[in-house]
Amino acid sequence: KPFLQQQLSHSAFTKTPGLKPQGANNSSDYSVFNLSNSPFPLSIPFPDAPVAELHDLFCKKLQQCCVLFDFLDCVADLKGKEIKRAALNELVESVATSRGVLIEPLYPEAIKMISVNIFRTLPPSENPEFDPEEDEPTLEASWPHLQLVYEFFLRFLESPDFQPSMAKRYVDQKFVLQLLELFDSEDPREREYLKTILHRVYGKLLGLRAYIRKQINNIFLRFIYETEHFNGVAELLEILGSIINGFALPLKSEHKQFLVRVLIPLHTAKSLSIFHAQLAYCVVQFMEKDATVTEYVRVLFLCTYFGIISLCVFLFICMYVCIEEILDVIEPSQFIRVQEPLFKQISACISSPHFQVAERALYFWNNEYILSLIEENCQVILPLVFATLYRVSKEHWNQTIVSLIYNVLKTFMEMNSKLFDDLTASYKVEKQKEMKRERERTELWRGLEEQQERRLQTLGEASRNQKNLQERGESAQPSSPQTALPEHPDLDLSGAPSTT
Repeated sequence: KPFLQQQLSHSAFTKTPGLKPQGANNSSDYSVFNLSNSPFPLSIPFPDAPVAELHDLFCKKLQQCCVLFDFLDCVADLKGKEIKRAALNELVESVATSRGVLIEPLYPEAIKMISVNIFRTLPPSENPEFDPEEDEPTLEASWPHLQLVYEFFLRFLESPDFQPSMAKRYVDQKFVLQLLELFDSEDPREREYLKTILHRVYGKLLGLRAYIRKQINNIFLRFIYETEHFNGVAELLEILGSIINGFALPLKSEHKQFLVRVLIPLHTAKSLSIFHAQLAYCVVQFMEKDATVTEYVRVLFLCTYFGIISLCVFLFICMYVCIEEILDVIEPSQFIRVQEPLFKQISACISSPHFQVAERALYFWNNEYILSLIEENCQVILPLVFATLYRVSKEHWNQTIVSLIYNVLKTFMEMNSKLFDDLTASYKVEKQKEMKRERERTELWRGLEEQQERRLQTLGEASRNQKNLQERGESAQPSSPQTALPEHPDLDLSGAPSTT
């Protein structure tokens, strides 16, 4: 029988010594492939094969590439590794350039080869306190083969011969779930391939779209509320940005819930600086799709962004970019709804003693669109920030901040000189009243302190007088308790006078 029929009934590698069963392999810890026991130690290159045998040869190479090697040992089985690398290159080239190669019997073999090579238990990080911004990631040792497998998978999905109706039998929910788990890989090269492949799967296999969104949602919820660690958050957000862009209007309730329950809470993550750009893009996409979600984003302004400024100034600096991008696409009618709480918080940030916080808050006035929104609503915004601007311009220790504040005040004065003059006059009056109240408060406290001193002095004198009186009373008492009466000759003790 032709090989293509034989391989459907049994696997040529079932009893090959040294091979691990599918799904049991660990990352970079592959069993050694013994060339002497291999049914196909060397195979015919595609250009040299007859056309009639092309599909059989393609299937042989797919099975040959199911063999895994130990890449932790750099010098072991170099010949076998090279044979597999050459076979993978030929598969990639064939699926990318040839037409009519992907026939139905090859789909299970292709998905099996991909699964055997990429699905594995990711090893724990060599550094338990791994910081993606500071530490070098642990790169996948088997990348020379793994990269070609990912490249084959990508070419397979992008091939004009690819049939989603056939592929959906093998690329199922279990396959997608295992694919999503690989996003936790420390190797950024692998995550980049996974991002592109998952996006292609989402676009080609329509039946898996809802499941993919649901599982990404679960990954983010675990990241937010349980583990606080997942390496592929930025890549998954990048995929979601494209998915959100394709949402139909009006937005479904599940999509709005995703914004409220997942995207907004993601801003509280400690590692926000790694994925804040992708997260901001997703939020902006929601606002561009449906301006009514601005009410949800209002929570972002009040509870998330400004609520943690005191905990981490760097996070605020990162989130400033997100806020500015959101304001860049906000509708004027929606801006009116958030302007008051937003600029109250901006005013608080301007008065921060940390110059970077104040500086970033003042940079809002450098954005032309935001400046136009401020000018349209100057009657509301200027009274909210004027007192802070005027006070900080006189008190802040950093000269750069003082210069920025002067520029903002000058801008406000040009926008509405009458309102500016009125606020200046009222500020000075309020300042004088405040100084008067401060003097009265100081005098009141001084009077209370003097009264307290006099009271304590009076109590002290009374205590001393009472003590002196007690001492005098004790010294005035007699030494014996009873004294005898003097005798008198004319006194009759019987009560009758005496007679002579």
